[in-house]
Amino acid sequence: MRAAAVFSPCPSSPVFPHHLPHRYPKDPSFRTLVSISEATTRGRYVGRTGECSSFVWPRVVPERIQKSRYNNQIFASIADISVEQSIENVSLPKGDMWSVHKFGGTCMGTAKRIQTVADIVLSDPSERKLVIVSAMSKVTDMMYDLVNKASSRDESYITAIDNVFEKHMSTAKELLDGEDLARFLSQLHIDISNLKAMLRAIYIAGHATESFSDFVVGHGELWSAQMLSYTIKKHGNPCSWMDTRDVLIVNPTSSNQVDPDYAESEKRLEKWFTCQPADTIIATGFIASTPQNIPTTLKRDGSDFSAAILGSLVKARQVTIWTDVDGVFSADPRKVSEAVILRTLSYQEAWEMSYFGANVLHPRTIIPVMRQSIPILIRNIFNLSAPGTMICQQPVNENGDRRSLQSVVKAFATIDNLALVNVEGTGMAGIPGTANAIFGAVKEVGANVIMISQASSEHSICFAVPENEVKAVSAALNSRFRQALEAGRLSKVEVIPKCSILAAVGQKMASTPGVSATLFDALAKANINVRAIAQGCSEYNITVVLKQEDCVKGLRAAHSRFYLSKTTLAMGIIGPGLIGGTLLDQLRDQAAILKEKFNIDLRVMGITGSKTMVLSDTGIDLSKWREIQKEKAEVADLVKFTKHVHGHHFFPNTVLVDCTADTNVANHYYDWLNKGIHVITPNKKANSGPLDRYLKIRTLQRLSYTHYFYEATVGAGLPIISTLRGLLETGDKILHIEGIFSGTLSYIFNNFEGRRAFSDVVSKAKEAGFTEPDPRDDLSGTDVARKVTILARESGLKLELSDIPVRSLVPEPLKACSSSEEFMQQLPNFDKDFAKEREEAEAAGEVLRYVGVVDAVNEKGVVELRRYKREHPFAQLSGSDNIIAFTTTRYKDQPLIVRGPGAGAEVTAGGIFSDILRLASYLGAPS
Repeated sequence: MRAAAVFSPCPSSPVFPHHLPHRYPKDPSFRTLVSISEATTRGRYVGRTGECSSFVWPRVVPERIQKSRYNNQIFASIADISVEQSIENVSLPKGDMWSVHKFGGTCMGTAKRIQTVADIVLSDPSERKLVIVSAMSKVTDMMYDLVNKASSRDESYITAIDNVFEKHMSTAKELLDGEDLARFLSQLHIDISNLKAMLRAIYIAGHATESFSDFVVGHGELWSAQMLSYTIKKHGNPCSWMDTRDVLIVNPTSSNQVDPDYAESEKRLEKWFTCQPADTIIATGFIASTPQNIPTTLKRDGSDFSAAILGSLVKARQVTIWTDVDGVFSADPRKVSEAVILRTLSYQEAWEMSYFGANVLHPRTIIPVMRQSIPILIRNIFNLSAPGTMICQQPVNENGDRRSLQSVVKAFATIDNLALVNVEGTGMAGIPGTANAIFGAVKEVGANVIMISQASSEHSICFAVPENEVKAVSAALNSRFRQALEAGRLSKVEVIPKCSILAAVGQKMASTPGVSATLFDALAKANINVRAIAQGCSEYNITVVLKQEDCVKGLRAAHSRFYLSKTTLAMGIIGPGLIGGTLLDQLRDQAAILKEKFNIDLRVMGITGSKTMVLSDTGIDLSKWREIQKEKAEVADLVKFTKHVHGHHFFPNTVLVDCTADTNVANHYYDWLNKGIHVITPNKKANSGPLDRYLKIRTLQRLSYTHYFYEATVGAGLPIISTLRGLLETGDKILHIEGIFSGTLSYIFNNFEGRRAFSDVVSKAKEAGFTEPDPRDDLSGTDVARKVTILARESGLKLELSDIPVRSLVPEPLKACSSSEEFMQQLPNFDKDFAKEREEAEAAGEVLRYVGVVDAVNEKGVVELRRYKREHPFAQLSGSDNIIAFTTTRYKDQPLIVRGPGAGAEVTAGGIFSDILRLASYLGAPS
């Protein structure tokens, strides 16, 4: 039995001009005779109805094939084949054999990049590949510009379209050669000619309809798809390209949104594939058609949307979105330099992040693949070694059974340039429909509501809108509720400008205790006020509204607190002298260990002395801070210094470390703390200065999350302040504190024995570096008095420094000496007086010790030279050790004693360093 079939190229064949049949007439000149070899390879035929179909070719004897050029058709006579055997429809296969790739404009930006795309496609081992491409970078903007210029009657559109032609022609010449290049350039000439005619019509009319505009703009995708298709075929791989306006059908729902018609699109895709059952298909992104076959686009992020829709239609194994970043970050890397690439995200998490402005995917892109549970992989075309981010169903907990805060909160996103609108009034409470009336008015002005927060019974409703829309919203609400405002049922319609939204996103936040508490604690410790809060019952995100100026700082604080990055402290060191310099060296030596083991990143943003200072935007290199101080120093300005260290929004937490003994510096503490700057210091001037100033600082400290640490003000590196606080906070009561608080005077009296002269011991102490440059500063007892005052105030006593009687060891006649040298020369004249006191003590089996005493019971303090039995702990000191005895209701019979080195740059700097690490721990670093 013989069967005859009539063959003709399908409309979408590469040899057919790449326009839709319904858009251009079926001119016979557009038809090209298909060779037998091409027809047999493709296996297509057209029946009398004109419908495309396919069948499995039998073995054909060439000499029995007869050709007819009548009506550009090919007739083949095939012997001994049944109709059932000869005709078999090719249906669209679906499932895991398909991998879908989408390449954006950046990926298709140049001939070299298009070749890279081709290499990626060719290296994909998948059985079938569907590749969606955008127009070359900048081309979509160029095409929109053509329409805008033509509709504005700007004749420069002619030059502009020539530039479009030149861009694609030069790219094609780099990529292609021979017949493929000739075919592409021929089609490019036809397209440009047609576009010029259309743009001329737009120019004359002075107006372009949306469909005309969409048709013009869509050519960028057509050209990039063709070039990539020819490039892949050039490597010997069969490949077809698809004008997705033939396949994707969408229903416009607004000026910037369309809804896909999946049923009709699937039907058309089946029909298209019947004509061209290729293993590799290059499809145009961004463009589609309406049910009436009118060209349109998929609007914002349309190419991603195209990939998601087509991937769902073929039920692909995976959709890969190729871009220019390594994946999805845990926060905007421009705002958080420590942001990390997320290996996995759930669909819901990606959706939430997209909504809140993260550069992930448009929320609607996720819907098609989410319906089919198809994973989306975000990868970097410029870094093929990066694994990218997988967006899929709820990922398996990467931490096994352990649920950490990091696994609960996946990422953070922000939206800037918002305004908060607050509608408030007692008359709203319990009145149904108030919210409906409010948002009805907002809808009428076309404003976009980003977030809503409502108090119970609708007493107060606030919501965030873009700042450029808030004026219209405010006017609409005041108009709508004018009568209620006049009657007092509504108290106000308030607008709070310059706001930002910070959203913490994570699918596992649901039913995990402590997430909100941790977030708000991180913000509070960064001294950031939250203006509004919103959280749905699904708990995919926690949304807070902040001042826009606090947004980056808040983002970094939250990101750091949830262990997604290091706890970073921006530090300013004041006084790089002996103690400050030693501290900087200790910070240098420990920096790497702190980062690696404790997740703490200490950045010294500035160092200032009394005359010069150095500043840095990223952190001073502490391995050569002394050299930098000499080479890049500028005139010291404490106000500028503070503003620089604290004004760097990339660091949420700022601490100023005052290593001086300067009263002027101490006078700034209150202002610094009030601005949210933490203060750490060994400087005793603030805590022993005027009582009202001390109380003011402590009150501010207690009312805020700003920390003020001063362990090193008493006992250098010894834990004296912390021990005292521990006793008080656990309910103990201080009765008596007695101690040797001066390392200098401890050394002097530990060595003032036998026949040694007092002046000789002081001279040796000065030579060893135990005294101040002028020993009178130590011998006067003022330093010990300050420490006694500090401990008395910590114990709850309201004493001034002047309330502390002090036994000065500076002989009265020597107080007026003009220099320390003169003082040291005159001091031997008074050795007999000191020797007499020592001899009297030794005769009684005692030793002399210079002590400070806090008598909490009688609310007084004293600094004096006392005698102690040789078996007393105070008599058994050596070197420059300090010793402090706490007598309390718990430690009444046997005092609690703290003993150790109480002087020296190393131990004092160590005490300051310990306070810095304590601050980092309070701010979220792991303990």
